[in-house]
Amino acid sequence: MNSAEWAGIDWIGCGWLLLLAFTAAVLIVAVLRKPCRHLFGTERAFQLWLLPPLAMLASQLPHAAAVPIVVLSPMVFAITSAAAALPVQVAGSGAIDWRTWVALLWLLGSMVSLSLATLAQWRYRMRLRDATSVVGTPSRWPVLRASGPDVGPALIGAWRSRIVLPADFECRYDATEQMLILAHETIHARRRDGWWCLLAQLGVAVFWFHPLAWWAYAALRHDQELACDAAVLRQYGEQRRSYANAMLKTRSAVLALPVGCTWSPRHPLTERIAMLKLPSPNRRRREAGMIVGFALAIVVAGSVYAASAPQGALASQKVQGPEYQLDMQVELATDDGHKRHAQTVAMALCVAPGKAAKASVGGMMVQAITMPADDGQVRIDLAVADHGASPLAHRQLHGALGQTLHATGTGVDGKQTYAIDVTPQAGCPARAMAEASPVKVTEHVTNSTTRAVAESIAAKAGWTLINPDALGNAPVKLSFNDMPAGTALQRVADLAGMKLVLDGKRVHFTPK
Repeated sequence: MNSAEWAGIDWIGCGWLLLLAFTAAVLIVAVLRKPCRHLFGTERAFQLWLLPPLAMLASQLPHAAAVPIVVLSPMVFAITSAAAALPVQVAGSGAIDWRTWVALLWLLGSMVSLSLATLAQWRYRMRLRDATSVVGTPSRWPVLRASGPDVGPALIGAWRSRIVLPADFECRYDATEQMLILAHETIHARRRDGWWCLLAQLGVAVFWFHPLAWWAYAALRHDQELACDAAVLRQYGEQRRSYANAMLKTRSAVLALPVGCTWSPRHPLTERIAMLKLPSPNRRRREAGMIVGFALAIVVAGSVYAASAPQGALASQKVQGPEYQLDMQVELATDDGHKRHAQTVAMALCVAPGKAAKASVGGMMVQAITMPADDGQVRIDLAVADHGASPLAHRQLHGALGQTLHATGTGVDGKQTYAIDVTPQAGCPARAMAEASPVKVTEHVTNSTTRAVAESIAAKAGWTLINPDALGNAPVKLSFNDMPAGTALQRVADLAGMKLVLDGKRVHFTPK
């Protein structure tokens, strides 16, 4: 299984990071938008809305200092023994269904939100079927005159934007007001505000369940209009009264326009008119606002990026301590509908604190991260997945050194189940056994006993077994492929429930 498949084990974690980054950024905008508006002007305040997409992007960036995967092929040992069908406890099988239902519910809400927005956009465009082109305007964007007085002024669309004027445009507004309205909609088009509206609509579709997303959508559209007003008044500051009169003469928009900007009292008109009374900030204040906004963007993006680092990656930089060995016994059972097959796989993983170690076990992949805890205990983050990257378990085990911890689960198809016993211990005795002899063992035993296999391995390594009777004569089926002799003998002892003690060339076995 590659790293991309492992990343898919906890896909819901990516969405959770997006949600937290979005929420934090919107709250920052909510706090700063009004102070920024008075200090640096409404145009700089509107640029604060760059923070939410920037924060969400930062939360998904890969971390160069991610948890290193420690490949310990000499330290990963597996012995498979034939066994009868083993009763395996099924636990945690509801995780897949739970995540699936959450994904389906989220997808349904997003589709409904996008469908409603598409319908509203379509209804608005249908009112422009009989619109006619207006020639002779100073705008380089196409200008349409609607067939009715209740459509426009507005900018419609993100790409191929068009300015829409009401049918009674020349009758309702005087020449100065007409010029100001066209300047307003032209600035919307020049600033690509249609794309901002589209991005905001997509944000609402993604976070449709989040009340803050709907508030952010309305606040962004309001700040967008205030910023456009400010940009117009920087050019035509002496026409503030005419600008306010044009606002008061504009009818309330009958239809919503998701992707586009309608200049109508749907926005808080009193606040817009009140902002017209404030003097425009000078160039120095606007430049200061740009510098502050740039610095704020760096701080927010950097903070989100640092906060989204995997816990193990951060801990691995701080944790210093002894090496750990995880003795694992994995029971795999498969039910093909006719017969239940089971096997037991034993392995030992040697890993430093905070580092990840993984190994392939039958049709599954097991990954473990071990961290020291209080009172001499350890915390083990255990992840199990099948070859289809379907998460079977992602849980945290906590216990003392030498204590056997348990984890159980089932595959997504319900046919394969597993039970894992994990016993952590300080140091790495398995490495010492692996280095005790340079002899490598390649042996495939189909009909033998634990004692006979141990004697065969000891003979190849030049060791003397003091009490081989302690291993018993249980029948086993073993397979070693270029495995260090000490490693192979240790696994045989584990299979027999004994502890191997090596004293020079003399080997004896004691109960665990």
